[in-house]
Amino acid sequence: MKRTSKLMLEALLVVIALAFLSPVYIMVVNSFKDRAELYENALALPSSFSFQYYAKAMEKMNFLTAFGNSLYVTLVSVLILVTLASMTAWMLVRTENRLSKIIFMIFVSTVLIPFQTLMMPLMQVMDWIRDNLHIPMLNTHGGLIYMNIGFHASIAVFLYHGFIKSVPIALEEAATLDGCSKFGVFWRIVFPMLKTITITVAILDVIAMWNDYLLPSLTLSDKALRTIPLSTFYFFGEFTIVWNLAMAGLTLTIIPVLIFYFFAQKYIIKGIAAGAVK
Repeated sequence: MKRTSKLMLEALLVVIALAFLSPVYIMVVNSFKDRAELYENALALPSSFSFQYYAKAMEKMNFLTAFGNSLYVTLVSVLILVTLASMTAWMLVRTENRLSKIIFMIFVSTVLIPFQTLMMPLMQVMDWIRDNLHIPMLNTHGGLIYMNIGFHASIAVFLYHGFIKSVPIALEEAATLDGCSKFGVFWRIVFPMLKTITITVAILDVIAMWNDYLLPSLTLSDKALRTIPLSTFYFFGEFTIVWNLAMAGLTLTIIPVLIFYFFAQKYIIKGIAAGAVK
């Protein structure tokens, strides 16, 4: 009876996995077809595996420039986010008063606010900053990085906050007695112990920022500044969609983050569980 139940559960999991992977299959197989073959049967394997449509997609997307833009925005955003979020969470954990608890609850509560409710007011504020303070927040990578940090800070602080509670405060007190400054205590003692949760935060934010279309589409208008998700917009016209090139472009878009996730996936569950439970 138990063996039958186990087999049924495994079969159900396989069906669910296939359902989730079916869009990826459709995207990949159709990236090798011409338009006629694609419209004939979107589920069938291609008659030949030629990379000509990938070459055309890379040329039309200006792939190398878009890849460089995405890489720059993502890496800088994640590095600054990890630095600020880890220090913020550490101070909130070690400063035990009502104000620190209120600040932490504000961080947590902002996770519940959908971006769609903020995007129009956000663009108006960024436009006001540009016009009145003369700080280029729109149509610049710097402005996009600034907004990325703001929108991803809440969940990063939440994860760090839970993990830092497991760090023994005695180590920090011993380092302070040895003459280490507060800055030195964090970077020499505390931060090296946050490796697991730091990798987890980095993975989650890299995936989110790399695949983000909505915020860059609102922020960047210059073609030379567009990230990879924005560059796939070239395939979706007002009246026609070049599906085979679009599938090739979308496949190129997800390959880098899949490679990154493949090498770092073991840290995700471990880090999230540690940050949420501890």
